[in-house]
Amino acid sequence: MMKVTKFGGSSLASASQLEKVLHIMREDATRKFMIVSAPGKRFAEDEKVTDLLIELGEAVLAGTDTTGFQTKIMQRYQQIADDLKLTDAIMEEIKAQLEKLLTLDVTSPEAYLDAVKSSGEDNHARLIAAYFNQAGLKAHYVNPLQAGMIVTNEPGNAQILPQSYTKIATLRQLNDIIVIPGFFGYTETGRICTFSRGGSDITGSIIANGVQASLYENFTDVDAIYAANPHIVSQPKEIAALTYREMRELSYAGFSVFHDEALIPAFKAGIPVQVKNTNNPTAPGTTITTKRQAIDTPVVGIASDSGFCGIYIRKYLMNREIGFGRHVLEILEDCQLNFEHMPSGIDELTIILREDQLTEAVKATVLNRLKQELAVDEVKIQHHLALIMVVGEGMNHNVGITAKAATSLANAAINIEMINQGSSEVSIMFGVKEADEKKALQVIYQAFFD
Repeated sequence: MMKVTKFGGSSLASASQLEKVLHIMREDATRKFMIVSAPGKRFAEDEKVTDLLIELGEAVLAGTDTTGFQTKIMQRYQQIADDLKLTDAIMEEIKAQLEKLLTLDVTSPEAYLDAVKSSGEDNHARLIAAYFNQAGLKAHYVNPLQAGMIVTNEPGNAQILPQSYTKIATLRQLNDIIVIPGFFGYTETGRICTFSRGGSDITGSIIANGVQASLYENFTDVDAIYAANPHIVSQPKEIAALTYREMRELSYAGFSVFHDEALIPAFKAGIPVQVKNTNNPTAPGTTITTKRQAIDTPVVGIASDSGFCGIYIRKYLMNREIGFGRHVLEILEDCQLNFEHMPSGIDELTIILREDQLTEAVKATVLNRLKQELAVDEVKIQHHLALIMVVGEGMNHNVGITAKAATSLANAAINIEMINQGSSEVSIMFGVKEADEKKALQVIYQAFFD
């Protein structure tokens, strides 16, 4: 048995947190691979090291003074090193790495920022490996390039290349605990390229796939994944088990535990994921697997997200017009717009998309082309929509799920702008006004869990 264990920024934010992490890694010899994030917030008003690095990089690009940012970044690492009583050698190494960033080529701003941002994880991995060894737990730092993390040349949105997995598999042969910085890889030309924000989860998933781990553990600061956002619903139920499909639906609709793409490599390899709490490691957490045996409740979780709009299109006999839908999507493609959902009727079609894509110029172009090229009877944009996603693999075995959710909304005097259910019946989406988002989430949660 071999586990890949990833720790988030809050789990690694201070010396006291690192002491907990040391205990977690020490108590289970099967935790061979450790993926680390940059130091996160120690308290609500604190700054993440990654945010400080972004400010540093932007100051370099703007040609302004960087002294203040350098000082803050070094102070974060120095505080951890001092509290752990580490030798001066590790801080000298981190200082040299940080100073090197100021001399890099800035002709490609995106690539430069990727190199700067990635140093948060990279330097922390070096510090953590040094701490473990000082504490008597044999560990060594492995750079993503050494690990075989070869990615596409897409700054801020790198994708792992298939050939990487062959090199990653050889990591199994190494002894001791392998500490790997998350969030970034290297292009085929040797340039640093980061995954999307929250990309340390992606690194963990990739390494788990490559070494064929028996389990991918993801340590964070909550006991489990909750059935609803605890900032909106008071004391929501903890979810013991989820399927990948359920997690994907919940992540898309606003669950912040995982980035949408984070679990894809683990999912493809069929590796279970377990979410656990660094501050309460004995809690069972939430397990995410391809299938789960017991469907004890039809709905496993409810999520919500705002910032959507709907392009409503109506044309008499739309259903008889061959190529109508293709033409609509072609217009969206020409305008570089991604759409999220497309509920339809015989004479009506609504395209749901993220509102921040629609500048005034793009909006005018889309509306004009729909009117002129498709001769629609009506086209309008519904702004300020929120999506409420009711998720559960057990829904397709239970009658009345949609009615139960819709009734809870009606009783709360919340108007449903649209409903969409996928053919897999893993989720039902309700569109409501943004102003009703929190109340809608609360009443639907009460209908299924209280």
